Amino acid sequence: MESHGAEARGAESRGPAQRGAEPRAAEPSGAEPRAAEPRSTDDAILDAAAELIVHLGVRRTQLAEIARRAGVSRPTVYRRWPDVRAVIGALLTREILATQATVPLVGEDRAAFVEGVVEVAVRLRDHPVLAALLRSADSDALFEYVVERLGTSQLGLLEALRTGIEQGQAHGSIRAGEPVELAAMVLLIAQSTVQSHRMVAQLLPEAAWRRELARALNGYLAP
Repeated sequence: MESHGAEARGAESRGPAQRGAEPRAAEPSGAEPRAAEPRSTDDAILDAAAELIVHLGVRRTQLAEIARRAGVSRPTVYRRWPDVRAVIGALLTREILATQATVPLVGEDRAAFVEGVVEVAVRLRDHPVLAALLRSADSDALFEYVVERLGTSQLGLLEALRTGIEQGQAHGSIRAGEPVELAAMVLLIAQSTVQSHRMVAQLLPEAAWRRELARALNGYLAP
């Protein structure tokens, strides 16, 4: 899932250090709130692409409209990504890694690890951009991203899975084996389950979907 452009960069704003300065007084009520840190150009472009994909679909998402909605020129977009598919790849990388970062995939044992994997799978399944791509008649964009390449977001997921598996092995609740190989199979199990969710939604209600994915992962990882 290699993105063709720079990854989205979000830096937290920090005030200047004031050595020995007195604590700042609280702002009086009714004071103007501080302006939020402005988005980077990359983020503005990717946010615009996300809005268009969700509301218009992949086929109607054009680079010119992405640029217009982001408030930048088309050359500004082209300097970062050559076409809409490249923008979508960068967007998916950003969103998948951001989603994974919200759920720890490490814990004391296999149960905690599996719980984290299932939660990440649910959040990715329900993510508005990924859901729009899965529903799209042009879902080849997502297929190419998740099936034909091992890109930035997948490598990030694999590293998080490997770390969690190593911790479970040290605990004794995850079977022996090369951690990266086990991580790759866990990724395939979860990824295919997410991609096929709509096909089996009537057969596997939400609680059953979660339960059976957890059972599949526990069965694969148990000593």
